[in-house]
Amino acid sequence: MLKRRYTVLIADRSTGVVRRVTISLRTAVGVASTALIMPILVGIGAKISAERELDVLRTSNTALQLENGNFRTATGELTTQIQSLETVLEDLGGRSALDPAQAKAIEKLPAVVKARAAGGTAAANGALSQVISTSLIPGDDTFGALRTLLQGLETRLRSVTQVLERQERLAAATPSIWPTTGWLSGMFGGRRDPFTGTSDFHQGLDISAEKGHPVHATADGAVRSAAYTGDYGNLVVLQHDFGLSTRYGHLSKFNVKPGASVKRGDVIGFVGSTGRSTGSHLHYEVWASDKLVNPLQLLTKQPPRNKNP
Repeated sequence: MLKRRYTVLIADRSTGVVRRVTISLRTAVGVASTALIMPILVGIGAKISAERELDVLRTSNTALQLENGNFRTATGELTTQIQSLETVLEDLGGRSALDPAQAKAIEKLPAVVKARAAGGTAAANGALSQVISTSLIPGDDTFGALRTLLQGLETRLRSVTQVLERQERLAAATPSIWPTTGWLSGMFGGRRDPFTGTSDFHQGLDISAEKGHPVHATADGAVRSAAYTGDYGNLVVLQHDFGLSTRYGHLSKFNVKPGASVKRGDVIGFVGSTGRSTGSHLHYEVWASDKLVNPLQLLTKQPPRNKNP
């Protein structure tokens, strides 16, 4: 039956031309079958392809969700650390403000002392805004920018901390309070020797006071010596940071021993008249890198009442 042949007549009414097309039944059935099956095959193929694409998208979506979760966690931790560092930096900034009187005394220290205090300390890095502007540049991913900002803040924190620690050490080591109260009876510099009447150079200040009046350490330090020393009589020498030292002479007795640590204001001895002295008083000296400094320029409190105004 499939071998039968059929002739199809196609007539053109405008020209009257008649065309004949002869096909077999098998061919006709094949064409029809193909026409029917092709859409089905295409649909099945499209369905398989779509399912594969969906599987890929599902896998990618899962991976992206996981990565996004990790990213949010990491950026959240970085943001928290950045906020903590910013708070610490603000607190350090508040601590860096010195008492005006203390700052004035530090300003009058010899240059060699201030150079020692600044030595080995990197200057604080640029302002926080500079750190932020250089890290959040176009094209950087957010995580990388936050990490760069965090590293910049950590570097700045170390630098600021070092600067602050040295500033606090310098403030503590600066002899800035009066060692005792009384009458300022001898100034630093040229004078007449009270024993010989000849010209002499006075290496410190003389503060007259009653015997037994307490003598205070004028800065934090350690007791280098506490012993009878020639013309100074009973002498305490304190060693402070950055090459600074102070001397307290003519004491009636000691209140400290060599090697002991002292804080500004601690009682280290008592006023007396030992050694080469004409009366009860304290002889006070300040040294910086083995050179004499006028103690008066560093003292921040009101001076004792002058005996001879």
